[in-house]
Amino acid sequence: MLTIALRTLRTRWSTFSGTFVALSLGVALLAVMGLTLASSLDAPQRQPERFATAPVVVQGQNTLSVPTSIGADVSRETRKLAHPRAVPEATVAKLKKLGTVIADRSFPVRIEGGPRGLIGHPWSTAAFAPYEITAGRAPRAPGEVVTADWARPGQRLHTRHGTVTIVGTVSSLGFENPVFYTDARAAELSPKSTQLVVEADATDVRQAAKGESVHVLTGNARHLADPDPDRDQEALTAMNALFGTAGGVTAFVSVFVVASTFAFAVAQRRREFGLLRTAGATPGQIRRTVCAEALLVGVLASATGCVVGAYGAPRLADWAVDVGLAPDWFTIGDSKWPYHMAFWTGLLVALLGVIAASWRAGRTGTAQALREASVDARAMTRGRLLCGAGLLLTAAVTLALSLVTDPGELLHRKTYVSRPMVLITAVALLAPALVRPLTRLIAWLPAQLPGAGGMLVRENAAAGVRRTAALAAPVLVTVALTGSLLGATATLNEAKATETRERTTADFVVVPAGNTGPTGSKDPAENTGFDAQTLQQLRTIPGTTASAISSSAVYVLEDGVALIRSEARAAEPAPLAATADLPLAAGKVSDLDDGSIIVNEEWERHTVGQTVDIWLGDGTRKSLRIAAVMTTGTGDNGVYVTPANAPGAHVDRVDVTIVAGADPAAVADELRRASGHVLTRDQWVRASHPGTDRNTRYGFLLVLGIALLYTGISLANTMVMAASDRVRDLAVLRLAGATRRQVLRLVGAEALTVVAVGGVLGLLVTAINLGGMRGALGLLSVHGPMRIPWPELATVTGACAVLAVVFSVAPAAWAMRRRAVELAGTGE
Repeated sequence: MLTIALRTLRTRWSTFSGTFVALSLGVALLAVMGLTLASSLDAPQRQPERFATAPVVVQGQNTLSVPTSIGADVSRETRKLAHPRAVPEATVAKLKKLGTVIADRSFPVRIEGGPRGLIGHPWSTAAFAPYEITAGRAPRAPGEVVTADWARPGQRLHTRHGTVTIVGTVSSLGFENPVFYTDARAAELSPKSTQLVVEADATDVRQAAKGESVHVLTGNARHLADPDPDRDQEALTAMNALFGTAGGVTAFVSVFVVASTFAFAVAQRRREFGLLRTAGATPGQIRRTVCAEALLVGVLASATGCVVGAYGAPRLADWAVDVGLAPDWFTIGDSKWPYHMAFWTGLLVALLGVIAASWRAGRTGTAQALREASVDARAMTRGRLLCGAGLLLTAAVTLALSLVTDPGELLHRKTYVSRPMVLITAVALLAPALVRPLTRLIAWLPAQLPGAGGMLVRENAAAGVRRTAALAAPVLVTVALTGSLLGATATLNEAKATETRERTTADFVVVPAGNTGPTGSKDPAENTGFDAQTLQQLRTIPGTTASAISSSAVYVLEDGVALIRSEARAAEPAPLAATADLPLAAGKVSDLDDGSIIVNEEWERHTVGQTVDIWLGDGTRKSLRIAAVMTTGTGDNGVYVTPANAPGAHVDRVDVTIVAGADPAAVADELRRASGHVLTRDQWVRASHPGTDRNTRYGFLLVLGIALLYTGISLANTMVMAASDRVRDLAVLRLAGATRRQVLRLVGAEALTVVAVGGVLGLLVTAINLGGMRGALGLLSVHGPMRIPWPELATVTGACAVLAVVFSVAPAAWAMRRRAVELAGTGE
């Protein structure tokens, strides 16, 4: 059998070339993803940046640690606080006895004409990075600052806190854009200091701070005092999710393509297998021959893929760094396990792809295949029908269970990425049963046109069910993934925009100068708040009701095992009720007070009147009564508290409603004079429209790029394989009077028909997936439209059409280079 398999590969190399390329590409991608993931797991520890030369850094309480229990095991859950506490004054007094104590302050700065993301600090902390003056001098007066080399000494620039003069510059160290004030001026602009530097022995500092709610940082731990110390870990986690998803899709699509290719190859070789059976070969020998062919292709393709993966992984790492998906230091390590994983997965994919085909080959009768006609009379086998129906039933049952038990699960990315694969596989397995009626429906109108071209396209595509199904399958995958993934994010974003539109009843929304959309960004420069004077001006404008809203968080321990953080908005109840329409399922906004909270239905306890134990954004524990309950929505409803239960939160948004009789234009002018960026309700809704984040966007582009690449490989391989079987058919058309151009036009039209069949099946999968998501949103009380990404679907379908036409017409043109009489006579 091995000898026969080797000779088959040598003589039928064109049949297996597409499978070899597809499998090599899949193994290469798996190796690249594995090497990337392995390198991210071995990430080096980040060194201190802002406090590289500081002896000791002392931080106030910035985490919440709560004991949890699972059975007899007791552990602690820890979360970062939304509003870290300052170092207690008593502790500061003790530390001052040990040595010099320098308070660190970090606050956002906006300078007209300056770069975004400027962060203010006291000048005394510059030496700990260290920053060194490159031009000018240090600041000495309240209106003097030192900044990076984007400015020059002597410039006078405007900020929201007044005009400043650049008196010096420092070299940028890459991790922030600093603006240094005098220590006194920094203390005025940011009275709260959550961390400080102590120039004393670390052991003495730890002893003095013993028993206090502070963190003493020395050595590499000082990087925890740097801006956004978790950014590397967050970037690596997001990158792992992106490449893990891409690796999963690669494995899925490669199995899909390999299985489709082997199935079509076996269907083409049924006469060959019939001859072997006539010569005495047993069904088991036939199966072993087909499996041996797959094994040989798998070994060669997997080895090639590992070599290509070793070359491609560093390029992918460089790309991830260039686009900001990975930290600057990220490189590929020397791990070996990704190669083993990719190689053996490639072999497994090859064997999985050939199992069904080998079973079908072994069932070939001794004389049945030799007299079988070219028309596919029985393309749908019982096993394929049962598997397809089983997967379709599984998809339907799991969708129904999710809708009944937990509709919100359908809105999670891992769900709407994985669910389409089950449905795609089910529809692909059932495709032979769907192809013939769908082909006749699509080609019905062309068949009614004068001439025989439309009729021939319809009959050829409908008669060659196996060929049509094999060609439509990769188109189905590409169209379905494009529609399901991009449509899911668009539908979810539109639902969130609908929630914002329905919730916002204010006539104007005022945000701090420079902000034009919702707050909540991790960039401190995007989360500036209003000062007390501006707030007072906004609240006293005649003819208006103003609701000042700040961002915070609360923490709740659910089931005694999970410490959950919920985003919180703080506002006074009466103005809130006048400027917003919260999606309440029970209770009233007016019942909110300093001893209560508004929660949503996702909370373990969500009955009006119940009491919940929570921790506020600064770690303070409180028991609050539930005043009202909101619907779950898309999961972003969060909770509402009063400002008294949001210590440390800054007002970052003011909703303004005009009372009856007031002039909207006059109110808008007063709001602009009070400072801030004034948006109408419609402008705010547009500015708040969520977009797809960068990691998700790159992830989907990578996934869809892989799918489209595999589509091209599969179409090329299947078209080339099919061309040899159609030589005599094309010759007969030439002998019947068709010109070479007419025959090629017919072949191209057949390819377009097949693409249309795959596109319709892909669109069907898309509609089912998005319909399930739309049903989940309806159950969660969100009334947003279902968004089908028509431009993207048209693009990928057009790309598939171009590939199909090129790879069908080119082999046909090559086959017709000889005279029609010779081709018809030889059957080549």
